[in-house]
Amino acid sequence: MNLRVMTTEDLPQVEAIQARLTRQPVPQPWKDMLAEHVDQEHRLGIVATQDDEVFAFILGEIKIGGFGTELSGWLELVGVDPEHMGSGIGAALAQALFDTLAQRGVAEVFTSVRWDMGDMLAFFKKIGFDQSPFINLAHSTGKQE
Repeated sequence: MNLRVMTTEDLPQVEAIQARLTRQPVPQPWKDMLAEHVDQEHRLGIVATQDDEVFAFILGEIKIGGFGTELSGWLELVGVDPEHMGSGIGAALAQALFDTLAQRGVAEVFTSVRWDMGDMLAFFKKIGFDQSPFINLAHSTGKQE
């Protein structure tokens, strides 16, 4: 297993993992968002590979002056191919993201998860997340999907 920075060549494989996880085609806006995590200073993408095949990924971002913090890191998304779940790769990717963020001067990393996603809550607790000083708020634009 190898952990490395995500490249443009990895995008189709990351999209395929996302499609397997969601069991639906990956929409173009998601693909566009993913591409914004390649070769960027404040957006990060790290992949796990074996034999040149991507089987997991993590996306993060550095926010400057956002949400009342001077400099903060955000774990935005983690995806592990279902065949590799439970192997510890998610935790390894998270640690790689934490290390990269620390090297860039970030002291605190945040994430957000739905309260009813017990498996993700357990994962985040396992890798060291706890309640933050933030209160998540939502606003509906009224758009129906």
